[in-house]
Amino acid sequence: MPRQQQPARPARRRSYDQFCATARALDSVGDRWTLLIVRELLAGPRRYTDLHADLPGVSTDVLASRLKDMEQGGLAVRRRLPPPAAAAVYELTEHGRGLLPVISALARWGAPALGERRPTDAVRAHWFALPLLRALDGLSHGGVVEVRLPEGEFHIRTGTEAVGEAYGYGPAGSPDACLVLDADAAMALTRGGTTLAEAVEDGSAKVLGDTPLAEELRGGQYPRV
Repeated sequence: MPRQQQPARPARRRSYDQFCATARALDSVGDRWTLLIVRELLAGPRRYTDLHADLPGVSTDVLASRLKDMEQGGLAVRRRLPPPAAAAVYELTEHGRGLLPVISALARWGAPALGERRPTDAVRAHWFALPLLRALDGLSHGGVVEVRLPEGEFHIRTGTEAVGEAYGYGPAGSPDACLVLDADAAMALTRGGTTLAEAVEDGSAKVLGDTPLAEELRGGQYPRV
């Protein structure tokens, strides 16, 4: 007589079991891929297929597991968009969006390790969004900057407009300025080795638009990172 199958026990999330704020934080986001999923969701709601496409190297099983953990931990929620889209998307909760300064700090700390791009390195245009947002910190004119790289387009919100989603995928509807550059120029800006005014002067970057924000970007009247 076949043995009766026992119901599977719910997996217990790993914990460092340390009464320490850092350890508690790592209990939530310390698993591989979790913080990179947060990076993707900082731009707003995303479908599972879009997340998988922009996280090259992650397996479908691991991505699904991490998203489930993030839901259980209160970092993200899954909801269905209204018709005609009618698609399921994941988005960060307020608790999850609180990781923005953490991701930004990690990007700044890790920038010197990038060096030359390796042949095996994937790249997406929007991966430059948070470093560029930090590089443009200190602008007196807030607004939306559309960034155009050969790899694609995204837009960032600066100044008083930088509330909620830190950046968005694709072109902006009505940007206050457009920044056209390549990955090398973007890296130089994010490392602090050059200012945008210097990049515009040597031709490695171009600012389009006639708004006060565009003029400020061209003039570089903000602190060097």
